[in-house]
Amino acid sequence: MGQTYENINAKLRSFIERQPVFFVATAPLAADGHVNLSPKGRSGTLVVLDELTLAYLDFGGSAAETVAHVRENGRITLMWCAFDGPPKILRVHGQGEAVFRDDPRFTELLGRFDPAVDGASLRAIVLVRAERVSDSCGFAVPMMDYQGDRDLHDQYFSRKTDEEFGAYCESKQYIGTSLDGLPAIPLPLPARPDAVQPV
Repeated sequence: MGQTYENINAKLRSFIERQPVFFVATAPLAADGHVNLSPKGRSGTLVVLDELTLAYLDFGGSAAETVAHVRENGRITLMWCAFDGPPKILRVHGQGEAVFRDDPRFTELLGRFDPAVDGASLRAIVLVRAERVSDSCGFAVPMMDYQGDRDLHDQYFSRKTDEEFGAYCESKQYIGTSLDGLPAIPLPLPARPDAVQPV
């Protein structure tokens, strides 16, 4: 039987922190806009800041739909599934906000993450303020074994300087604006206050 919680309590936080993957869903206001659903991985890239606030690192890729949607309307849902152990699905519905590299809060928020998960491809930090926290049974979620994080994304982008990453972002069609023409990542990409150099 599903349950609704007042906040992200210690037990839920522990569940969140054990999961190797989570999913992010957003949508534009336009009825004919594209709904977006993204898997997020890489250990340590999501943190629970307090009982009603989470944050995750938004890394470079070929699009920026989630950022565009939260900039337009803030609506966001995070979901975790237990692929081992007792069955469970946890959802956090809330309001999202993209904190960009030139935001005064960027460095302080980044300090809440393990430095090992940072990289040159970090575009923003997405803050999520929970408005509804609920779980459901997860009886139909398959049992799967976690083998480890893929390191291909990190390998690819760690070879780029911050300037090269900025050029990469400008070369992609759906980073500055979304599929629906909404503003996404600010371009040219703001410089990081703590620019990362390639390894």
